Amino acid sequence: MPMNDTTRHQGKRRQLVQVVKEKGITDQNVLLAIGKIPRHLFMDSSFEDHAYQDKAFPIAADQTISQPYTVAFQSQLLQIKKGDQVLEIGTGSGYQTAVLCELGARVYSIERQQELYKKTKLFLSKLNYRPKFLSFGDGYKGLPAYAPFDSIIVTAGAPFVPKALLSQLKVGGRLVIPVGENSQIMTLFIRVSTSKFEKKEFGEFRFVPLLEDKN
Repeated sequence: MPMNDTTRHQGKRRQLVQVVKEKGITDQNVLLAIGKIPRHLFMDSSFEDHAYQDKAFPIAADQTISQPYTVAFQSQLLQIKKGDQVLEIGTGSGYQTAVLCELGARVYSIERQQELYKKTKLFLSKLNYRPKFLSFGDGYKGLPAYAPFDSIIVTAGAPFVPKALLSQLKVGGRLVIPVGENSQIMTLFIRVSTSKFEKKEFGEFRFVPLLEDKN
């Protein structure tokens, strides 16, 4: 763990774990990941005091680092098993990527903002998180070359569900995606056969929009 992860930071993380637990997160592996990852390092050091509050916070390129509860909620819905191949749409700060790595997933991640893609790629390797593949590109298209995936997680608000992502799920696979314009409904799709999906909804969340490449 990095040198500037102090006992004070670790104590704040334990408090954060308690907060998300009280909000209903029960997956022990997710709670362990939240308790282990130094979230303050994913933010500008001048905002360190905000790192272990349960709220989203602005980062570069008009994006945000998601609220810890939201990260835990999406991660829990994925039901990740060690070795699962997981596609993440929206690498962002890399915090959710780190959680997926801690859960034992083989992570493939796409980021639309080049500034964030370059910064986060370097940063994750410094923290010894090693996703299988980080890509700069259009999340709406997924990564067909690496499909099918056990799970797909979308970390930005999508106005609609991209068909490409549904098609890249294994049978039995799970897509967790916040769907909507101004606010989003957290939605889970489970692929029950090659042509059939089961859909479940889990209430309202707020995300930055998922950007599409219009070229």
